Amino acid sequence: MCPGGRVGSQCEATITATAENGGVQLADVVNLAQKFSLFGDQWNPKIVGELNDFYVKLVKVQGEFVWHQHENEDELFLVVKGRLLIKLHDRDIQLDEGEFAIIPKGVEHLPVAEEEAHVVLLEPKTTLNTGDAQSERTVANLQWI
Repeated sequence: MCPGGRVGSQCEATITATAENGGVQLADVVNLAQKFSLFGDQWNPKIVGELNDFYVKLVKVQGEFVWHQHENEDELFLVVKGRLLIKLHDRDIQLDEGEFAIIPKGVEHLPVAEEEAHVVLLEPKTTLNTGDAQSERTVANLQWI
């Protein structure tokens, strides 16, 4: 959430990403709005930061993804712009701008967005976007932006 309670496109959100470089701590400010402006493709996560054994990823989504689960990884979905519905077999989770949910490992889920949504993902580096459901939407080689 931004100062004054603003979220999404109403503010220029920043995340401080820290990486180790030969024992030296480097801190870079990552402007989410600027990073999201660099790409237009959907369901194709981009890496914007690294935190221990996790990647901070950005993804634009619209429509329905694929039912899938991650056997060994939890996933955090943070909606920056728009709305995201995450369908589970026993219930649905509706996320609005500024809200996040953590999907535990082993839970089958289906992300859906009626309109384009901008989402930050925090996931272990081993996480494949389609989990156990490899398809044409599987992105094995992630791009840094």
